[in-house]
Amino acid sequence: MGIYSVDSALDMADDQGYDLVEIAPQADPPVCKIMDYGKFKYELSQKAKQAKKNQQKIEIKEMKFRPKVDIGDYNTKKRHILRFLDAGAKVKVTIMFRGREMAYPELGRNILERLEADLDGIATVENQPKLEGRNMHMLIAPLKERASKPSETTESGDSIVAQTESENNIEVTEHTQ
Repeated sequence: MGIYSVDSALDMADDQGYDLVEIAPQADPPVCKIMDYGKFKYELSQKAKQAKKNQQKIEIKEMKFRPKVDIGDYNTKKRHILRFLDAGAKVKVTIMFRGREMAYPELGRNILERLEADLDGIATVENQPKLEGRNMHMLIAPLKERASKPSETTESGDSIVAQTESENNIEVTEHTQ
């Protein structure tokens, strides 16, 4: 609209029934806008709510082992880890050492390496096994390819249409042979 004095700009905004809002105070001269400030704040809060609603919350589950775990207990806990990974959660695997078991950290590392080998193709290791105090930790995350499985494949003539579901979006791609 041009360069105006503060008083005349305030009068213009008041005549239109709006507010005078300073947009860029560092500019020379400062830049102001005539707008409904309450409506502007409301729209900002609605955008923030929508962004918060659309964000994904990653859950971290924890599974604890002991260095002398038996094969039956190991398999049961592995099934629980698979269930957590299928739900899309990350899993923190902890080996707890007590007393003289601290002298043999390689037993805990062997369990974590066996678990990593068993979950190959299902999950990836985000944090390699690390000994902190009396506990050894490893973080496992589900594979992204496994999370988005092809839902439907249709052939029409010499082109193949594949649909892939991911959260709320459906991505459609067409491949010609």
